[in-house]
Order: sequence, then C-alpha cells, then structure tokens
Amino acid sequence: MTDTARPRRFPAVSFDTLGAMFVAGAFASMAFDLWGQLISPGLGWASLSPHGLARSLLGTLGLPNGDFAGYWMHFYLVGLFGYPLGWLFVFRPVWRAVLGDQAPWILPAALYGFGLWVFAIGGITAIAGLPFFLNFTGITWVALVGHVLYGLVLVAVFRLMGRS
Repeated sequence: MTDTARPRRFPAVSFDTLGAMFVAGAFASMAFDLWGQLISPGLGWASLSPHGLARSLLGTLGLPNGDFAGYWMHFYLVGLFGYPLGWLFVFRPVWRAVLGDQAPWILPAALYGFGLWVFAIGGITAIAGLPFFLNFTGITWVALVGHVLYGLVLVAVFRLMGRS
C-alpha cells in the first residue's frame, strides 16, 4: 500500500476542517439541547442545563461565570470546538489504530458520547465542586442519553460531509 492509498490518521488542519467541526458540532449540540431541554422534560424526566455546569466550573476557576459565559463556554467552546476536536484528533485516530474500521460507525460514535458523559458528568462536575456524577440523580441519566446522542449526531454529520 502506498502512502497516498493509506487512510490518513488525522484530518488536515485547515479552514475546511474547522468549518466541518463547527457544522457537525452545531447539529450535535442542537440534538443534545433538543433532547435535554425539550424532549426529556416533556416526558416528565429531568431537564438539562449544561450552561449551569459550565458556570460552576468557571466560578471555581475564578473566572466570570454569568449566564452568557456559561452558554458561550458550553455551546461554542465545548459543543462546536472541544468535542469535535476530541473526535477528530483523539478518539477516532486511537480507535482506528487499535481496532481499525471494521466496526460500524455507530459503535465508536456511541462510545465517544459515553466517554464525553464520563468526562463531563464524572470529571468536570467534581472539578466544579459539584457531587460526583451529580449523585446519580435523574439529570445524570438524561445527560448520558444526551452525550451519546451528541456523539452519534456528530459522527453522522461528519460522515454526511465526507469527513470520516
């Protein structure tokens, strides 16, 4: 196999890649928020307020933590940039190096979403001074579905754009 026929481990660092991250991240964030702020509470389950976690983290770090800062951090920094960056440059390359492309795309996408949930609800909450996994209340499980949904939509949009 020649170098040109070998699949790239990492995407090109370019404005196209950045644009794809923003588009996929926007769709995934909207799916997350639709689930967590409309569908889940409509079913009588917990309502997600991810900007609240972002605000808690910012406050713990001594940074401005008003509503705008919380929304900006969660939607823009995390949803449009951080999580897509993690998929393209960390999780997907590691998955491909270890397991190749044999599994259907939905499996690594769902596992990535699960990992985001562990990171956010298990890790960031602890750093922000909140209970570990938010004491496994209803919001914990709604957030699990939301993060897995985020991973699935993110990867589906990347695939639709020819980025995976």
